[in-house]
Amino acid sequence: MSLYVTELRRLAKRRLTRVMLIVLVLGLAGIITAFTFSSHKLSPAVIAQAQAESDASFQEAMRHWEREVSACDAAKARGEETEDRYGPNCGRDWKPTPDMFDPKWNLPYQFDFRAEFGTFVGVFAGAVALFAFLIGASFVGAEWSTGGMMNLLLWRPKRLAVLGTKLAAVLTALSGVTVVLGALWTLAFWLIATYRGTTAKVTSGVWQSTGISGLRALALVLAVGAVAFALASLGRHTAMALGVAVGVGVVSEIGIRIATTVAGVRFGDRYVLSTYALAWFQKEWKLIDYRSCELVQGQCTPKELLVTWQNSALVFGIGTAVVLAAAFWMMRRRDIT
Repeated sequence: MSLYVTELRRLAKRRLTRVMLIVLVLGLAGIITAFTFSSHKLSPAVIAQAQAESDASFQEAMRHWEREVSACDAAKARGEETEDRYGPNCGRDWKPTPDMFDPKWNLPYQFDFRAEFGTFVGVFAGAVALFAFLIGASFVGAEWSTGGMMNLLLWRPKRLAVLGTKLAAVLTALSGVTVVLGALWTLAFWLIATYRGTTAKVTSGVWQSTGISGLRALALVLAVGAVAFALASLGRHTAMALGVAVGVGVVSEIGIRIATTVAGVRFGDRYVLSTYALAWFQKEWKLIDYRSCELVQGQCTPKELLVTWQNSALVFGIGTAVVLAAAFWMMRRRDIT
C-alpha cells in the first residue's frame, strides 16, 4: 500500500477529524436552517399588504399634518407666536407626499440569490478555513509530539517525500470536503431562493462568477491548511500553529491598526491581513483616507487606495510559499531523534 493512501486513511480515521467535520456540518446546517426561516417569499398578497400599510401610514401623516396646520392657523389668529413651534408658513412646506412612504419598507426580508450569495460564499470559506487550520496543524503536530513521525522515518527514511506526502494527503482531504460541502451549500441556498426568496436575474454569467468565488474559497482553504501544516511541522507541535495564528491575528488586527493610527500612516489598513481577505472575495476593496480632507477648504474628495484580488493573491501566495519552504528546509536539516 502506498504511503499516500495510508496517510489519507490515517487522516480519515483520526477522532479529531471526524469530530471537527461533524461540528462543521452542524454549524453550516444551523446557518442554513436559521436563514431559511428568516427569508420570506414576496407573494402578491404580501406586497399588497405592504402597500396597504404604506397607504395607511401616509393617510395618518396627512391627518396629523392637517391638524398641525389648523392649530397653527388658529394660534396665529389669536396673535400667538407660531414660528418656533410650527416653523415658517405653519409647516405647509412640509406636507407629506406618497414617496415618503415606500412600500418596500414594510416588506419582510427576501433572500436574493444573485445579490447576496457571494457573501455566503465568504461565510462558508471562513468556516471551512477554520476546519482546515485545525486539521492541517493537528495532523502533523500529533505525529511529531507522539513520536509517530520518527517511527515513520525509520520505515521511509526520505524526509522530504514523507512530509510532502502528508501535506498532499491533507490538501486532498480538504479539497474533497470543500467541494462536497460547497456544492451542498450552494444547493441549499438555491432552494431557499427558489421557495422562500428570489432567483431573478440569475444568468449564466452569475453562475460563472459564483464558480470563480468557489475557486477562491477553495484556494483560501488550501492555503490555510498548508500554512497550519507547515507551522506545526516547524514547531513539532500543534500548539505552534495555534500560537502563531493567535499572534499574527493580534498583531495584524490590533497592533498594526493602533501603530498606523498613532503614527499617522496613510491607508494603514493596507498592512492588515483582513483587508486582503476582503479583497480576495469582493474582487477589490477600497480604502479611503478621510484625513486627506482635514485642512482642505471647500469641496474635497478623500484619497482612495484600491486593493485588488491580485494583490491578495500575491500576499497570501508569498506567505504560504515562505512558510512551506521553511518547513521543508527544516525537515531536511533538523535532528529527528
